[in-house]
This record gives sequence, C-alpha cells and structure tokens, in this order.
Amino acid sequence: MTLLAAPALPLHKAGPYVAAAYIVLLLLVIVYVAIIALRTSRTERALDALERDVEARKRAEAEEADRDLESVAAGRLTRAPVGASPDGERGPA
Repeated sequence: MTLLAAPALPLHKAGPYVAAAYIVLLLLVIVYVAIIALRTSRTERALDALERDVEARKRAEAEEADRDLESVAAGRLTRAPVGASPDGERGPA
C-alpha cells in the first residue's frame, strides 16, 4: 500500500505537466483532423473523376445510339439486329 502513501505532486510542480499533456492532446487532434481532411479531399477528387467518366460514357452511348438511328433511317444497318442469326433470319421470340 505504498501507492496510497505516496504524496501528491504539489500544484506548482504539476502545472507544467498538465499544460504539456493538453498541448500534446491538442496536437494529436490537429494531426487527426488534417489526415481526415486530406483523405476527404482525395476521395472527393476520385468521385469527381468517376462522375466525369460516367457522364462521358453516357454521352458516348447516346452519340452511338444516335448514329445507329441515323444509319437505320438511311437504310444502312451497320450491326446485326439483336437476336438475328448470321443468315439474317430472326431467332425464336
């Protein structure tokens, strides 16, 4: 039970240690927030790039569909219809 008998640290000596502990804690919180901010910005940039890719793919598919419609309207089909056999007959519906 010598732990209970140990005298407490006087306030004039404990003050610097308490202040140092608070400073270390504050620095750790600042570093944590900075790391989270970096990861968030990196994730936002990646998400923006993905959104641009999706929009570009949608535009490309729409342009391809428009070209296919123009080809069909002009009477020159460039691709076989879905479900068509190589000899041009349609398969079972």
